[in-house]
Amino acid sequence: MKIRRILATAVAAAVTTPVVFLSAAPAFADTKPTPSSTQKATSGEEDPDEDMPSLEELKAAVALAQKEYDEAVVVLDKAMAALKAYDKPDHPLQLAVTDAKKTADAAATAKNAADEELKKAEKALAEPPVDATEEQKTAAAAAVTAAQTAATEAATAKTAADEKLKKASTDLSDAEVAASTVIGLAQKVKKAAAEKLDEAKEELAFFEEIGGDCKEDPSIKVALSGPKTVTAGKSAYFSLRVSNTSERTLEGVEAYVDAVRLPAPGELIDEETDFAERIIPVEWSSADNLEWTSFTEEFDSIEVGKLVKGGHYDVKLRLTVAADAPAGKGVAFSVGAYDNNDGDCGIGEQFAQTEFDILAAKSDKPEPKPTPSETTATPTPAPTTGGNDNTTQQGGSSNTPVNGSLAATGANDNVAQIGLAAGVAVALGAGALVVARRRKAGADA
Repeated sequence: MKIRRILATAVAAAVTTPVVFLSAAPAFADTKPTPSSTQKATSGEEDPDEDMPSLEELKAAVALAQKEYDEAVVVLDKAMAALKAYDKPDHPLQLAVTDAKKTADAAATAKNAADEELKKAEKALAEPPVDATEEQKTAAAAAVTAAQTAATEAATAKTAADEKLKKASTDLSDAEVAASTVIGLAQKVKKAAAEKLDEAKEELAFFEEIGGDCKEDPSIKVALSGPKTVTAGKSAYFSLRVSNTSERTLEGVEAYVDAVRLPAPGELIDEETDFAERIIPVEWSSADNLEWTSFTEEFDSIEVGKLVKGGHYDVKLRLTVAADAPAGKGVAFSVGAYDNNDGDCGIGEQFAQTEFDILAAKSDKPEPKPTPSETTATPTPAPTTGGNDNTTQQGGSSNTPVNGSLAATGANDNVAQIGLAAGVAVALGAGALVVARRRKAGADA
């Protein structure tokens, strides 16, 4: 029921299924179709929105998590109070220790006195007066015997008192340890409850931030092109064009771009796969934004602004694959969106993708030149009326043609489908989120 997890799982599920067929690629070599560079998600794919919790469910989850957290706080407070109670002198266990200590101290004093009496009696018996009579000697011997008996009894009483003090002290210590254990468990329960509450609140805030759904709209188009090979450690340049094909002006136009390294044939991809490690950093610039700009969590889109009917906006993209990235396949994909001031908003019905080979970073040793593969070129989009007449705000269209092929590379249809599926899940997911975020920001302004 976690929204972000649903989006992430959508990517994993979308990518995982086609990977199964990578091993069978040669069997389909003669019959594989050529995928288009702009695709819609297939109707057979699972829609993550079907598992999206409702607002009422999220609020109920927050209320339940809050209740569990409050209960955990109460339990922890009680446990803390119980532990502190053992420090009070009037606590039964403390009283037992105090009484036992008094008894033990008295027994120790009595034993010491008895021992001293025994020493005196033994000395009197061992060193009788020179003129001591037999009766005196007998009396001295009897005194030793009595002192020995008293000393033995005092020792026995002290041992018993010490055992009683030890038991009372152990009972108090065990109780304190038990209370501390309860506190530790209560702290863990409170921590877990706090995390659950934070997560529930985060999901509710995320849902409320998304707000209403924006419809899919073919009015906003994107075209993406670039080189067929990218060398690890070096930058590669791509072109993006955002177009308004409708008969009206679109406001708050944005474009979202991502690039990833695709899994190698046979590589295990599942829901535990960390797709963040596969992301290829993308920067962008345009005629009115000359500096290369990175995408961040706060600014995760290209803000085109207003786009008049028939207008377009051209963007340069710079992709930089990590220098230690292995050779393989990569894909860049994009989707457009808009948010009109009247509350109407839309996400591009189609997304654009372009695939490329990733070449390992070049070493000092010469390498043979790869044999170029045949590609099918796609005509350059026809330029519309240029200049800033087509855009406002951060807009400003360019007549620079978007060159390159928008069709598939033809290298491996299964790899193309991986990029296709990942593009749908990630790009459209990001588009829905950010468009909704703009809608909420506009409503709060």
